[in-house]
Amino acid sequence: MRVLLASPESYVWSTRKHIPLGLGYLASVLREHGHAVAIYDAAIEDEQLETVVRRGGYELLGITAPTPLILDAWKMAKEGKRLGMTTVLGGPHMTLLPEESLGPEHPEVDYAIKGEAEESIIEFVDALEGRGSLEDVHGLYWRRNGEIVVNQPSRLVPNLDNIAYPAHDLYKITRYTNLQPLTDGLQRNARAYTIVTSRGCPYKCTYCSKPITGNTWRPRSVANVIGEWRWLVKDLRATEIGLTDDIWNLKLDRAKDLCRALIDNGLNTVPWVTIHGMKVNHADAELFQLMKAAGCKRVGFGVESGDPQILRDVIKKGQTLDMVRNAFRWAHAAGLQTMGFFIFGMPHETEETMEKTIRFALELDPDLATFMLATPYPGTELYREIKQAGQVFADSWEDFAIYQDKPLFSLPDYDPDVVVRKWRDAYRRFYLYRPKRVWQKVSQKSFWTELPSTVANARRFFIPAKRASS
Repeated sequence: MRVLLASPESYVWSTRKHIPLGLGYLASVLREHGHAVAIYDAAIEDEQLETVVRRGGYELLGITAPTPLILDAWKMAKEGKRLGMTTVLGGPHMTLLPEESLGPEHPEVDYAIKGEAEESIIEFVDALEGRGSLEDVHGLYWRRNGEIVVNQPSRLVPNLDNIAYPAHDLYKITRYTNLQPLTDGLQRNARAYTIVTSRGCPYKCTYCSKPITGNTWRPRSVANVIGEWRWLVKDLRATEIGLTDDIWNLKLDRAKDLCRALIDNGLNTVPWVTIHGMKVNHADAELFQLMKAAGCKRVGFGVESGDPQILRDVIKKGQTLDMVRNAFRWAHAAGLQTMGFFIFGMPHETEETMEKTIRFALELDPDLATFMLATPYPGTELYREIKQAGQVFADSWEDFAIYQDKPLFSLPDYDPDVVVRKWRDAYRRFYLYRPKRVWQKVSQKSFWTELPSTVANARRFFIPAKRASS
C-alpha cells in the first residue's frame, strides 16, 4: 500500500519547526514490510497536500497530533477524504480521546489507533489489503453500522531494540530550524536530528500526560542507540542531535555507559543536547563530566517550583531543591550550558510560592529559563482535580498549547490574575532587569535577524495584557 504519514502545521508553537519523530518510526516499520511510504510535515512543506498525494498516488493518510493540534488534524483529514484517501489518526490526543474523532461530527476520520502503533499500523494495513481482519488490529477504533467498535488494546513493544530505527532519511532535514517547541537548537539551519534512547517515565508528576507509555520505562541497549547515532553522524551528516527521552538518565550506570560508548566510537564530535528535563535525582558529578566529554553542550532540568511543599505535595516531582542545586552545580562545573523549566499556577499556588520559584530561578541562573503556565491536559491528575473542584477556561483544544499566556483554569482560593502577573514578573526579572542577560540577548545575531519574533515575545512576556472593558 502507498502510505502518506502526515503532521499538521502548528500555529501554536510560534515559528518553531521540529521533527515528528513518531512518524519516522511508523515509516520505518511500514517500509520494512514492503509498503511505499513518505512523510508530509505541513510545517515545512512548500507543496500542498493535494499535489503530493496526486503525484505519489497515496491511498492511506495517517495523521498524528498532540492535543493542541487536533483541530488541524481534522482539517487535514477532511482534505484527505476529498482526495479519496482512507484516513487514520493516531498520536497523544487520539490515545486520550479516540471516540471524539469517530463521533458524528467527524466523518472525515475513518479510523483511530490508540497507543503505541508500530505493531498496530502493520496489522491495520494488512487488514485493509485483505490479509487480516479489522477486528484483530490492536488499539483500533472504527465504525461498523454506525456504531464505534473498540478493539483489544495496543501492546507496548517490550524490547525496543526490535524496532527499526526511525526513517530519518525521509525528513527534509534542512527545513527544520529547531529541535522542538521549547528549545532553540544550538545552531540555526543545523542538520538537527532527534533520537530517543528510551520510552516512558515511571514518575507520576500531576501535570504530565503520558497517554501512550503510561508509567513504564523501557530502555534501548547502548549498542542499539550507538548504531542509530552512528547513522545520523556518519551517513546523514548530522550537525546537532537532541535527546528527546522523557527521562534518559533513569538508570545512572546506563547513562554513563552511553556517554562512554559515544567517546569510544568517536561520535563525540557532533554536539548534542537533552531536550526534555533530566531527572536531577538520577545524576552525579561524574555523569555531567562524561556528558561533556561525549559531546553534550546543553542540559535541561525540570525544576518546576522553588517551593518545597508545592514540589512535593502538589506536583509530586520526587525531587528536592537541594537535588536541583547539586545538578546545576555539577553541570556548570563540567562546562555545560544549562536550561531550567519552571511552572507557574499549579493548584494551591500563592503569590508567595511563585515568588519562591522566581528567586530559585535567579539563584540557579541557568543559561536559558522557560517559565510556563500550568496547563491541565486531559488524562492528568491536574485535569481531574480541576474538573472536580474548579473550572477549565479553554474554549478549544488549541488553548492547550504550552506557550499560552493566559490562565486556563480556576479553583477556590486561586487567583488566575495573580498567576499571570507572577509569570510575567519571572520573565522580566530573569531576562530584562539584569544587564548581563540583556547583553547576552542583544549580542546574539538571532536577536536582530528574528527581530519581529523577538518583539512579539517581548510584548507577550513583559507587557501586561489589557483587560477587556466591561
